[in-house]
Amino acid sequence: MGSREERKNVKFWTTKMGQVLRRLRLRKRRHSLSRRRLQSTTSYGSGAADHDIDDLEMQVVRYKPEGLDILCRNTKFTRKELQIMYRGFKQECPTGLVNEETFKEIYAQFFPQGDSSSYAHYVFNTFDHDRNGSISFEEFVMGLSVLARGSLQERLEWAFHLYDINGDGIITKEEMMDIVSAIYDMMGRFTEPQIDEGTARDHVNRVFQKMDMNKDGVISLDEFMDTCRRDENITKGMSLFDTVL
Repeated sequence: MGSREERKNVKFWTTKMGQVLRRLRLRKRRHSLSRRRLQSTTSYGSGAADHDIDDLEMQVVRYKPEGLDILCRNTKFTRKELQIMYRGFKQECPTGLVNEETFKEIYAQFFPQGDSSSYAHYVFNTFDHDRNGSISFEEFVMGLSVLARGSLQERLEWAFHLYDINGDGIITKEEMMDIVSAIYDMMGRFTEPQIDEGTARDHVNRVFQKMDMNKDGVISLDEFMDTCRRDENITKGMSLFDTVL
């Protein structure tokens, strides 16, 4: 069932996501209504055709999740928790899918003090396992399970895949710099001390040198895991990657 703190984190995340999705839906609904009103006042003849186009755009295929029993086996959530989460997910996202644009807007609500778009893009890719440009309920739950209740090893593996931007099984210094820069951009003015590009690059150089144990210029999964397990500061720093909770 998970600890009280874990249950609190899951409840907060899903509630916050629901609130943001609700605001986004209202905003898009108002925009659509305003556009229809404008169309009806500018051209009566074309208004009906445009209305038909809008209706056609709304006729999306509704995504239905796989059985809850399978999700229970593949995640650390109970059947009851999954039922509650799916009910909220479906209510706020009727299509059953979240695209990257919406995901970025959700992150922007969490981190209004900075620019979270780049970091949200990288996190979105870790959730979007089939790389089809949208996150299903299953993908959302699988990712949340690792972040909320995963073991240290599971979280470290998730972080490795976050850094491994092109998915080739290794982390380059450029990839690490991209992720670190995205994190600093997201944290914005609240980063203490204030970080510039030079400071970020120095930090990446130090961490990369420590992780690249065989000095071949790239970091493998084993090197990443071994270094993180042995370095208490890096392990503590992993909490940054579940700030979404």
